Amino acid sequence: MASTNGSKSSAPKAKTTTTEKRQTRSVAETAVDLPVGAVLSVTDRVSELVEPFTGRTAAEKQLKSYRTELRRRVKRTERRGNTARKRAATEARKTRNRVEREARKRQRTVETTLKRNRNELEQRVRKAVDLLPV
Repeated sequence: MASTNGSKSSAPKAKTTTTEKRQTRSVAETAVDLPVGAVLSVTDRVSELVEPFTGRTAAEKQLKSYRTELRRRVKRTERRGNTARKRAATEARKTRNRVEREARKRQRTVETTLKRNRNELEQRVRKAVDLLPV
């Protein structure tokens, strides 16, 4: 019976060892595959960048394309800036008008109140003068 128990315990160890080997192999492959893949990607990108400049006409054509694209982007950026500037100016004008309108309204309110108070005071003074014995 002791020999049967011994064979059962050795089977899981063998299975664990095989699993560990697979995991170790997978990690090692990943450690190698990642830099190799990165180098291949960089190589492809460099080839894409250099390819248009292999001949003079192709290089001139590519440069013309870059100039055209740059002009388009500059114009687009200029338009966006112009639009933003106009929008900001419009908003500032609206704000200024609103503030001026509010200031005029408050000024009218103050002037009206002042005029009313002055008239009221003048009436009281007249009444008081009328009541004085002469």
